[in-house]
Amino acid sequence: MAGVSSHLEIIRQLEERLLQSDTRKSEGDVGALLADAFIEFGSSGRVYNKQESIAALLGESPSQPSLADFYARELAPGVVLATYSATKGDFTPHQTVCSLRSSIWQWIDGRWQTIFHQGTLSMQQVEE
Repeated sequence: MAGVSSHLEIIRQLEERLLQSDTRKSEGDVGALLADAFIEFGSSGRVYNKQESIAALLGESPSQPSLADFYARELAPGVVLATYSATKGDFTPHQTVCSLRSSIWQWIDGRWQTIFHQGTLSMQQVEE
């Protein structure tokens, strides 16, 4: 495992990868990034396990959320908390929906995998 600053940058790249439509539409790509014990608290309030998260991503409409205000912090050796905001504009033609996101990444079997994710709708909604 590389130094702290380099693996924090890798976590950012992995979070960005999870936002890409082509990754979200690939069961194999998403499955490799989510730990087997993965849990997500969705912005809807629903709790998802790994297979339910993969199924939800495969069924969603294509979009390209953007990531901003990224921050990563090492919680323990091999465990990183990432927080950021994401925006996407696919709900109505003139509305951008913002969410606050947090993920916990763990070094498992020689690679980074996310073990937890939470998305919370932000009160900041931008009308275009």
